[in-house]
Amino acid sequence: MTTTTAAAGPRPAAAGWRAIGCDVGVVVADPALLDAACVLVAEQVDALDRAASRFRADSDLERVNAGRGRPVPVGPLLLDAVEVALEAAGCTDGDVDPTLGGVLVDLGYDRTFARVPATGAEVRVAVRRRACWDQVVVDRTPGAAGAAGTLTVPDGVRLDLGATAKAFGADRAAAAVHAALGTGALVSLGGDIAVSGPPPVLAEPDGRLVAGWPVRVQDRPGPLDARPDGPAAVVTLPAGGLATSSVTARRWARGDQELHHVIDPRTSMPAVTPWRTVSVVAPTCVEANVATTAAIVRGDGAVEWLTSRRLAARLVGLDGTVRMLGGWPPDAA
Repeated sequence: MTTTTAAAGPRPAAAGWRAIGCDVGVVVADPALLDAACVLVAEQVDALDRAASRFRADSDLERVNAGRGRPVPVGPLLLDAVEVALEAAGCTDGDVDPTLGGVLVDLGYDRTFARVPATGAEVRVAVRRRACWDQVVVDRTPGAAGAAGTLTVPDGVRLDLGATAKAFGADRAAAAVHAALGTGALVSLGGDIAVSGPPPVLAEPDGRLVAGWPVRVQDRPGPLDARPDGPAAVVTLPAGGLATSSVTARRWARGDQELHHVIDPRTSMPAVTPWRTVSVVAPTCVEANVATTAAIVRGDGAVEWLTSRRLAARLVGLDGTVRMLGGWPPDAA
C-alpha cells in the first residue's frame, strides 16, 4: 500500500464477462478507456484459449498432447506458456506439475468444469513412477507455416496448464492494456489478478489518499463451508499480482471419493491438505498463483515455505481459521 499526498483521481471503471470457463474482470484507472481495454483483454483471452486450452481440439496444446512423443509445431504464445509452467515446476520441486493432464482426465475432469458430472462411478488412477515435466522439450527454432518452434512431450503424457495459464494470461493482458492505452489496469481471470501501470489514487474513509487497487479476498462458498460469507480481507495492490487457490470451488465425486482439481504429483490424487484456501501477493500473478498451488500441495509445510520466500499470504484452514504471513492485512470485521 502506498500513501500519497496527490489529489484523488476519478473512480476506476470496471466491466466483466464469462470466457474460458471463468469470470473475466477488467478495471481501468481512466474510465474513458474502459471499452478499448475490454477489446484488448478479450483478444488476449481468445488467443490464450486457442493456444493453451485443454478443452478444445483445435488448440495448440491439444495438438501437442496428441503428438505421441513427436515434435509438434506451435505458435509463440504456447511456447511462452509452457516455459512458464516448466519454470513453476522447477522452482517448486515439481509440486506444480504441468504434466498431470492425463491424471485429471482419469479423475473425471475431462471437459470444462461446468460440464463435469457432479457424481459418477469410482475411478482408478495409476500413480506415475517418476516426474516427467523435465522431459518436455521446448524448441524455439522457427518452422514452416509460421510456427515459432516445436513442443515435444513424452508419449502418453498430457500437458495441463491450469496451474499457471490464467495467471500468465492476466499478467499479459494487464501489461497489454497499459502498453497500448497508457492507463493503469487490473485484469482478473478467474480470480487470478494482475495489475500494470499507475494505480488509481483513492481516498480512504479517514481522509488519507492511497495509491493502489483495493481487492477483496474472500472464501468461496463450497462443500466445506455452507455459509454465504466466509472470512474476508481487503488488500491494496499497487503493483504485481494476487492469486487464490482453493479446494472448495471445483469439487466432484466419483464413487465415495470427494475430488478436487489441485493434484499432488506424488500420489496422482487430489492433495490432502489442511488448507481450503491460500491467497498470495507477489511481483507477478504467475508467481502468486504458483505459490498458492504449491502451498496447498505442501500442506503443513506451506507456512515455512511461504515464509522463506517472504511472500504475503493468507491461509484458511479446513475449519475456517485464518493465518496471515508476511504483512498480509488483518481480515475485515
